[in-house]
Amino acid sequence: MITLDGASLGVEALRRAASGAPVAIAPGARERMAAARAAIDHAIAARIPVYGVTTGLGARASETLDAPTLAAFSLRTLRGRAQAVGPAEETEVVRAAMVVRLNTLLPGHAGASVAVADHLLACLNAGLVPVVRRIGSIGPSDLVQNASLGLALTGEGRMEGPGGTGDAAEMMRAHGIAPLVPGPRDGLALAGHCGLTVATAALGLAEAETAHAAAQTAAALTLEAFRANLSPIDPRALAVKPLPGQAGAARDLAQRLEGSALWQAGQARRLQDPLSIRNLVQINGALNLALGQAREIVEIELNGASDSPIVLPDTGEVMSCGAFYTAELGLVCETLTRALVGVAMAQIARMAKMLDPRFSDLPIFLALPESGSNGFAPLMKTAEALVAEIAHAAQPPAIWPSVNANGVEDTLSTGPIAARALRRAVAAFRTLVALELMVGVQACEMRGTLGTAAPFLRGRAAHLRTLSEPLADDRPLGDDIDRIDRAIASGAFG
Repeated sequence: MITLDGASLGVEALRRAASGAPVAIAPGARERMAAARAAIDHAIAARIPVYGVTTGLGARASETLDAPTLAAFSLRTLRGRAQAVGPAEETEVVRAAMVVRLNTLLPGHAGASVAVADHLLACLNAGLVPVVRRIGSIGPSDLVQNASLGLALTGEGRMEGPGGTGDAAEMMRAHGIAPLVPGPRDGLALAGHCGLTVATAALGLAEAETAHAAAQTAAALTLEAFRANLSPIDPRALAVKPLPGQAGAARDLAQRLEGSALWQAGQARRLQDPLSIRNLVQINGALNLALGQAREIVEIELNGASDSPIVLPDTGEVMSCGAFYTAELGLVCETLTRALVGVAMAQIARMAKMLDPRFSDLPIFLALPESGSNGFAPLMKTAEALVAEIAHAAQPPAIWPSVNANGVEDTLSTGPIAARALRRAVAAFRTLVALELMVGVQACEMRGTLGTAAPFLRGRAAHLRTLSEPLADDRPLGDDIDRIDRAIASGAFG
């Protein structure tokens, strides 16, 4: 059970909730929402101008809504903005977005009705997820996709559930849930926030952290197989330039290598190894740093209001703001994706060195002598194709002046596309890690040093051999790689 309080949702908890874990609302949260909602009710009764509540939206914000219009405005807000296109977004992402929106409603800053939170909760725990198309957000809130999500909660649209996909109203009623009837402000509260981008970024971050841990394991196996010089990860060598990312990567590698014969004098084959090995902690350290920066921003977003207007419950004030803009989130996603490129380039360099007897002193391509096999050589084409996918995803999204709302909404952010690009890059990176794991284990076995390797690595090598047999002769490796990829995603090689 993931209990949401509007203040402490973390990346790991969101990932579990997105995968189907049940959700609860913390005690006192509904009361906070109700207290904040009173400020919206007062503004309506007193005809105080409040954006999207008693006025129109966008370029029509200067127009005051009359009573008949106000009564239907929330539903009209959702219907008019549910304009997303393209394929359906992944169920896990939409469910994560629902959890993020529920969590960020609880402090009351959105001014939404308590009924909206309870309806989101009921749908989540029934396993009902709106079908939302993927394309439509430009960063200052995910208005278009969120409107599709919110509209499905009212019974208009489609939902996916335990029994398949169908009409949203019918799916909810089959689970004893009445479609939501949104009150004033509720339509904009469901549409005008950046929950989908935040959810995508958070899932991408969680996946990147898991893949990074496996990449450290794969790199440590390469060090064992290459018989690398470990002096570059000696704390005394790193102290001459105490960068935080490299220090963390070095500590982590040292733990994975604990108990290895490589720490003994005379075990290294070379005085200076190629840069992809010698500078391993600098390269992986940059990714380590990017992960830390991304986590800081993502966890602020998971618990922060991304609405405008916002309600200040302590004073009852309602004010416009720019909390829906995802500039910092987009930037850390871009930086993290870019950091993956450097790690990936070093990975294919290390694998190439392992396959080249001039560097490894092992049989060419790690193929059995006299076998006529090309060993892992053809897999290097796959490796380079994966790196190309990562590098392509890391290209910075374009930014230009927006033409929306007759010039009122005149800028955009890279948040949505950067978050999606991060997940694409991580998927390719994870597969690349699987390749280095395969090469590293085979090289250790061929050198005959697996018995003196670190106990941690011996355990991971044994697990890999349950997923992929040694490459003794030419055979397709795609299914083996898929099994290792899934194991990495589960955290088995962290």
